[in-house]
Amino acid sequence: MSHGILAILLACCAVVLSACAGFATGGPINYGLGNDEVDDEAQNVAFLPDRPQPGASPAQIVEGFINAGTGPGVDGDWARAREFLAPSFQDDWAPEAGVTVDVFATRGYTETEEGAVDFTLDAVASVDDRGAYERAELSARTLPFTLARQADGEWRITDAPDGVVLDRDRFPSVFHRFSVMYFDPTFEYLVPDVRWFPTTNAEASITHALVNQPPSEWLEASVVTAFPENVTAVPAVLMDDRVAQVELSVEALAAPQNVLDRMLAQLEASLATAGVMDVVMNVDATPVAAEPAETRSTRVPGAPLVLNDEGFGFLTGGEIDPIPGLSQAVVSAAPLAVQVGPDRDLAAARLASGAVARLSAERGDPELVDTRAGLIDPTIDPFGIVWSVPRDQPSALRATLPSGEPVEVADAWPEASAIAAMSISRDGTRIAAAVTAGGRTMLWVAGVVRDDGVPVRLGVPVPLATVGGPALGVTWIDNISVGVLATADDGSIVLEQVVGGPTSSSTAPEAISSIAGGTGVSSLRLRADDGTLFVKRGVTWQPTATGVRVLATQQGAPQ
Repeated sequence: MSHGILAILLACCAVVLSACAGFATGGPINYGLGNDEVDDEAQNVAFLPDRPQPGASPAQIVEGFINAGTGPGVDGDWARAREFLAPSFQDDWAPEAGVTVDVFATRGYTETEEGAVDFTLDAVASVDDRGAYERAELSARTLPFTLARQADGEWRITDAPDGVVLDRDRFPSVFHRFSVMYFDPTFEYLVPDVRWFPTTNAEASITHALVNQPPSEWLEASVVTAFPENVTAVPAVLMDDRVAQVELSVEALAAPQNVLDRMLAQLEASLATAGVMDVVMNVDATPVAAEPAETRSTRVPGAPLVLNDEGFGFLTGGEIDPIPGLSQAVVSAAPLAVQVGPDRDLAAARLASGAVARLSAERGDPELVDTRAGLIDPTIDPFGIVWSVPRDQPSALRATLPSGEPVEVADAWPEASAIAAMSISRDGTRIAAAVTAGGRTMLWVAGVVRDDGVPVRLGVPVPLATVGGPALGVTWIDNISVGVLATADDGSIVLEQVVGGPTSSSTAPEAISSIAGGTGVSSLRLRADDGTLFVKRGVTWQPTATGVRVLATQQGAPQ
């Protein structure tokens, strides 16, 4: 158990009931603290659900067991939920098998025969045994339970599905989002693989996932890890000063120094999402000498990057701060869309002619890289490669190398009939796109698979969300979240989607035409058809500037 950050047990005062008062069958669950009441010092919170009540019926026992899914306990073994199980079954049930996320109001408990209960629910998502979140189309499911009377006459569960069920409103309170960090193939960037673990003893879950397991399947071919295959880890132990001691197998001693440094960088970045301030790698309780390898940030400046009548550059205090060399190339090209590379020496642009070009600070005129008809706005990766695709041919994805050589990227967006917008992540390992599939507009993400830096194919796409209307733009908000701009009957829709998490949305003003991410939701910006620039303040969108002809996106910042 962690010595530093102790889980807070939220116990309600017991109410003494008379013998005739039965087990409650309706009404809301008392979950304790809400999300907005949990401070940073106590992010690990263990709820303490009700125990089985004397005289409870089989349906009430199953309901109590399901509700007890909110309480993994300080040791993460769901001890309270096990109280609803028969002693002979308590060790057989495996709560760590996964989570079904459902809608609380639609739950139902039906006694089909004596000692048999069907639990019906509407599932909206699931989390597997490795902590990977996957959305699901709203679907009715039935989970069967078998019960038997015990020697004391009380009903207890003798057979139940593995895993726990949590309603979608309480799921984020019991499970938190953490980032398991890998490297891009160049070892320049750390790449997050979002996982959901119980808030109790999260350090152990993160360490186990990073060192002892592979990345998520959809991302596995696009990232690398510094940990050799034969190196394993004992779960992390958090000390009083928020220092995690990670015990590695003896094989770690054979790793070169640069590999050890990269291993430490992965551990520190991963465990930082659980509040760990420092990490010490040990072998046989002896510290391993290492310094975290330097990595490149994907953060971008807070000022918007725009083209207006004054020129192209960062809009600060109503004035344009130009990018030397590149700003003049952008102004001369008069593009309809621009995405600037991380070193600010290159940009991808869609010109008024519809062609896609690479703009350079060293070259005055645009370098045409794709002149096919119907191209959508292009995207540029950290290596100066420009990505382009026709709207009606999503599988015809092209990556044009800095040399000018075009590469056809295989396995692009299978089963999609159209693509409205796309953007590659700032680390170059993932690409998000708004596509039409099965008659609906969907947000998909796929891993980018490279051979010596050259993109060769996309991995199997992962559906993230259903977009509520025709999509106009896709942008990376930060290194784990994607923003989508879409039109609606009464305005515009902005989706904020964690890659590997739930979706949130907001309504924006009418006639919004483009979107650009920054370093988080607060720096997300929108441009209207009339050139007004909007930024999100709380839950509303506020105008901050006018006269913006193009709202550009950034792929990082110079080192």
